[in-house]
Amino acid sequence: MSQPATSNYSLVSELPTPALVVDSARLDHNLAALAAARPGRTARPHVKAHKCTALARRQLAVGHDAFTCATPREMIGMARAGLGADLLLANEVIDPFRLEALAALDARVTIAVDSPATIAAAAAAGLRECLVDVNVGLPRAGCSPADAGRLADDARNAGLSVRGVMGYEGHTVGIVDRVERTEKTATAMAILAQAHSEVGGEIVSAGATGTFDINSVATEIQAGSYALMDSAYDDLGLPFVTALEIIATVISVSPSEGYAVADAGLKALGMDHGNPRLNGYQVWFCSDEHITFGPDEASLPAVGDRVAITPAHVDPTVAYHETLFVTEGERVVEAWAVDLRGW
Repeated sequence: MSQPATSNYSLVSELPTPALVVDSARLDHNLAALAAARPGRTARPHVKAHKCTALARRQLAVGHDAFTCATPREMIGMARAGLGADLLLANEVIDPFRLEALAALDARVTIAVDSPATIAAAAAAGLRECLVDVNVGLPRAGCSPADAGRLADDARNAGLSVRGVMGYEGHTVGIVDRVERTEKTATAMAILAQAHSEVGGEIVSAGATGTFDINSVATEIQAGSYALMDSAYDDLGLPFVTALEIIATVISVSPSEGYAVADAGLKALGMDHGNPRLNGYQVWFCSDEHITFGPDEASLPAVGDRVAITPAHVDPTVAYHETLFVTEGERVVEAWAVDLRGW
């Protein structure tokens, strides 16, 4: 459940740092933009990007009532929050205890399968619906396209209803050049379309924030980062705006060396997509607890000043934190628990 704003923190300047802040108006802009382009069940927002049931309720409010999850804990949390109308675990799981917990939920649960072992585990746990996960070019989970039809038959023989296919074109979603991104997405989706013709079912689940408007094959798009955004996706020229920042406090300044240090480092920032963005400054590097930066257009700050950092990858960044502070200007209006953290 969303938490009311705590009386201890009514202003952004009062927040203990590092703190995740979400601009309410920018968030609403992003949610409305996807809802206009992909209304209702044509989008299945991925909650791994924000891990927050309060934010998921904002997504539901604009008409998206089906959700994608990455972990069993996300599935369980969403169901317990009353957001279980149609949940997809877009990940292979073989842990029998976790699978049995999913089967016991008061929710519609669909699980991805890509092998006889994952099919057997899902059926044994009492799960009843699945998508066949197909490798469309990203060397991660997903069966060989040639095996998709056979696996669908295996799943039906095991008592599972096969709703369709899933394939993630993760190797294309971050390509900055739109023409190249479009071409490579089309190649990946041609593979998925062929697999779907052999598997059957009403669902072709794919996509991400970076391909939400160019993937013409998917019946539903699993966009996640669009809600909060990050600097990597911001470089693609999408109709979404950065709604999340990390507020950090400058704790040390070295005028003679031309740099400053703030209290948000590797333990507060997802770094796999590169350095975060700090407007007016050049980020030199991040260490465990610190971000070191020098002036670009701005002058050196003073100890005690606050800076706003845009992470390069929103998903792991949010997972490091316990709370999203929702703001309107300088006012903190709500504090949302990042309640879907963990596995």
